[in-house]
Amino acid sequence: MIVACEVGFWVLLALGLAVRYLLKWRRTSVVLLLCEPLLELVLFVATAVDLKNGAEPGWEHGLAALYIGYTVAYGHYTIRWLDGHAAHRLAGAPRPPRPPRYGMARARHEGGLWLRTLLGAAVACALLQGAVWYVGDGDTSSLRSFQWVALRAAGIHGLVALAYLIWPKQPKGGAGSEPADRFVTSKERAG
Repeated sequence: MIVACEVGFWVLLALGLAVRYLLKWRRTSVVLLLCEPLLELVLFVATAVDLKNGAEPGWEHGLAALYIGYTVAYGHYTIRWLDGHAAHRLAGAPRPPRPPRYGMARARHEGGLWLRTLLGAAVACALLQGAVWYVGDGDTSSLRSFQWVALRAAGIHGLVALAYLIWPKQPKGGAGSEPADRFVTSKERAG
């Protein structure tokens, strides 16, 4: 079910963007993209039903919680990013701006991504804790191990983001380089 939901996420995303930019059916694409959260609900219900029917908590239940956490935190961000690139490639829109590369602007960007990872880890840990309580006295070690996976991922990403803050990346070269403290748009680069 997890694999089906993951594949379904990308299929719905590709269909939504293709319908929007190749067929020019904006409303249909919005409906397709709004079906994405329904996949998460299906995955959540399927996991709960599986546990209710006496399934031994395993890696698939932990992975489902991590996947739902990722989608809550990064789903909209991923769709918006891909939509910008699809608009550029398929509809002639300007190239979407790239994230900042240097200085404090890059550190802020990385910090924002880390906050998304933290949200995803919190959602996953909460779902896993709910599953632990739901199972009760059964063996929940696999669910607990996935809580640690989520916390480790958030911790490692936090250290990476902190590194960008402590040691901000500087442009190579000097005078012709991009300014370190501001986001340069594609229009500014082109003209």
